[in-house]
Amino acid sequence: MHEALLGRLVVCVGESYVLTSPDDQAPYMTDWRGRYHGSAYAVVRPSDVAQVSSVMRLCHELGVGVVPQGGNTGLCGGATPREDDAVIVLALDRLKAVRAIDPVDNTMLVEAGCTLAQIQLAAEGADRLFPLSLASEGSCQIGGNIATNAGGVHVVRYGNTRQQVLGLEVVLPDGTVWNGLRSLLKDNTGYDLKQLFIGSEGTLGVITAATLRLMARPKQRAVAWLAVTDPQAALALLGAARDRLGERVSAFELISQNALDVVLRHIPGARLPLAQNPPWSVLLEVSDVAADTRLDEALEALAADAFESGLVSDAAIAASVAQCEALWALRENISEAQRIEGLSIKHDVSLPVSVIPAFLESAERALAADYPAARIVAFGHMGDGNLHYNISSVDATQNAALIAQTEAVNRCVHDIVAGFDGSISAEHGIGQLKREELVRYKSTVELALMRRIKEAIDPRGLMNPGKVLPDS
Repeated sequence: MHEALLGRLVVCVGESYVLTSPDDQAPYMTDWRGRYHGSAYAVVRPSDVAQVSSVMRLCHELGVGVVPQGGNTGLCGGATPREDDAVIVLALDRLKAVRAIDPVDNTMLVEAGCTLAQIQLAAEGADRLFPLSLASEGSCQIGGNIATNAGGVHVVRYGNTRQQVLGLEVVLPDGTVWNGLRSLLKDNTGYDLKQLFIGSEGTLGVITAATLRLMARPKQRAVAWLAVTDPQAALALLGAARDRLGERVSAFELISQNALDVVLRHIPGARLPLAQNPPWSVLLEVSDVAADTRLDEALEALAADAFESGLVSDAAIAASVAQCEALWALRENISEAQRIEGLSIKHDVSLPVSVIPAFLESAERALAADYPAARIVAFGHMGDGNLHYNISSVDATQNAALIAQTEAVNRCVHDIVAGFDGSISAEHGIGQLKREELVRYKSTVELALMRRIKEAIDPRGLMNPGKVLPDS
């Protein structure tokens, strides 16, 4: 069956686009963090939706699983095949056309393999903004962003990926193409089917194209790095910023001292933005579509008042685009710096914004009691309640022993998250990493409904096996 499969795949997409050698397959078999490694009969690179449909029909006929893969920048192993599964990897990188931009309707029709940076640039060319922004935007692809419902730094103002998608084109497990590429803001004609595929991590079908919402492009932007004493002060600063600047607050990032230390240690050219590295920092960005307001002055006034009230002890406000980018680089390079430093136990949690200080205090206290050598690297999108809460050993030689206790550490952190009515996955998804955790934190009703949806759309269980849903 293996040889017959390969021969028929060549007919579908061409010999050059069926990769079978270990060297050619290697970049597709390991996730970005290097945690998951897998194998596949082949890596198949179709060029359009017709070829995707042909490949899916063939795999459905032969009972071969399909692992859809975009830019392979995911953090939970959701796009990595497992060892010894009978699967192909379906790489969407050749579907990279921007089919249309409509500045009147404020929409853009793009194929799944377009990188996020490519989409942002195309929107800018039409004097519009596509607001999704991630550290991996130069290599992540929009199909993967949609399949994982990616978040990023501007959710506080614009919402996550789900809010940016008006329509989808999806190839179903049996090869059927569903064309739902509508551009309507209002469409109450039954179930909103696109929502099933957004965030489904390729377990229901293959996203091949999308109609995206565009926004007015901001004409000015101001960025500040602010030192705060603790998360409670950061929370009060967030409230003050929203009261004064309203929807112009486009990002509000909380960064711990340990998180900034890792960047300064491992990223060439990274410089401390203030005289000292404070216990906690806030990276605040504001933007405005109007060109005639003095946004920099408004941000300076906010910082001055926060200093007077004791919320802020020091501040650096960018005076140029280059300085804005330098401040953002400190935040965006935290994950890369951690990857360089070595393995850590990572958590991507979501909480009501109001309880973030209480969660941080509770989690630190619990971890200190059971893992006194643990070092917490906490940072994230405080404006929308999303924290990246990562744990490693202060002593690098002891880190392997701590990593071996990942399950217990996860249970400690996730139980506290659940106690605050939070979520164990805010924006990274479930993938392979958290699928068994769902049993503890999803109700039996939710799990049963999810399984029934999966069985209805993918009755043979061929789509991205071993991801999201735990074993029955």
